[in-house]
Amino acid sequence: MKKLAFVFPGQGSQYVGMGMEFYRNRPLARHFFELANEALGLDIARACFEGPEDKLKMTPITQPALLVCSYIANQLLREAGIRPAYVAGHSLGEYSALLAAGGISFFDAVRLVRKRGELMQEAVPLGKGGMAAILGLEREEVFRVCEEAQDGQVVEVANLNAPGQVVISGEKEAVERAMEIARNRGAKKVVPLQVSAPFHCALMNTVRDRLAEILLRLPMEDPEIPLVANVDARPVFSAAEARSALIRQTNSPVRWEESVRFLHQEGVDLFVEVGPGKVLSGLIKRTVEGASVVNVEDERSLQSTLEFLRRDG
Repeated sequence: MKKLAFVFPGQGSQYVGMGMEFYRNRPLARHFFELANEALGLDIARACFEGPEDKLKMTPITQPALLVCSYIANQLLREAGIRPAYVAGHSLGEYSALLAAGGISFFDAVRLVRKRGELMQEAVPLGKGGMAAILGLEREEVFRVCEEAQDGQVVEVANLNAPGQVVISGEKEAVERAMEIARNRGAKKVVPLQVSAPFHCALMNTVRDRLAEILLRLPMEDPEIPLVANVDARPVFSAAEARSALIRQTNSPVRWEESVRFLHQEGVDLFVEVGPGKVLSGLIKRTVEGASVVNVEDERSLQSTLEFLRRDG
């Protein structure tokens, strides 16, 4: 039997139409969309299915929308008898992973990530922050680039995604300086990201403090499945550890490459990207040569993944 890890996508994987097939075909999906609408007091299903894209990209909408779609895909896999050895998620995806592992209730998780999105949006005025992907430079070089570009402002490494792919985050002018330095240092590509806030850097310090207050009051259970946390790239086994990891990841780098390597070293044979898009699939393939990766985001991908598992079990 293959050793599976379920991995859950973060912000940036959303698209208009996500979750719609499951909603039309699966009572389970309709149930969770309706529960999310009730929890949030808004029609999250409509935002997923109809957008418009600009609305779906708003952080307080994006985060619960992705979590709901990811959790539905997870529940359909579980309904089919598929259980992972580990779970992990990229940034926001860590909340989906905790939910999938039974560490938090669906109702609480949906409301929590909505609040997280609001806090992140409020922390930095629109247009004042930025993020960029630096491709083709070693991680140590990107850390040096950020140090040189700071000049009294914030620009830091935010995501260590895969070999040669690092995301930086901070104040817009400092990010732009870092982008220029990175180009001059030989980066193959420097891509500004279309995000509404600069995540995983010191500009999120106030968000961390506010989230900590909420998380410390929120009922949580020990995860039923080990959860590999972004901030340490190591598994957490208790509610207290999971809570601490979520608090610390707010303004710390996402150590995704190391998390994937850890899972591979632990004998994971197959990574299943659970939720919209294939962003994590691409990062995993860049990190682990010959990695076996599938995804579940709609009926077709669900059926092909189930067939693959039954065939290669």
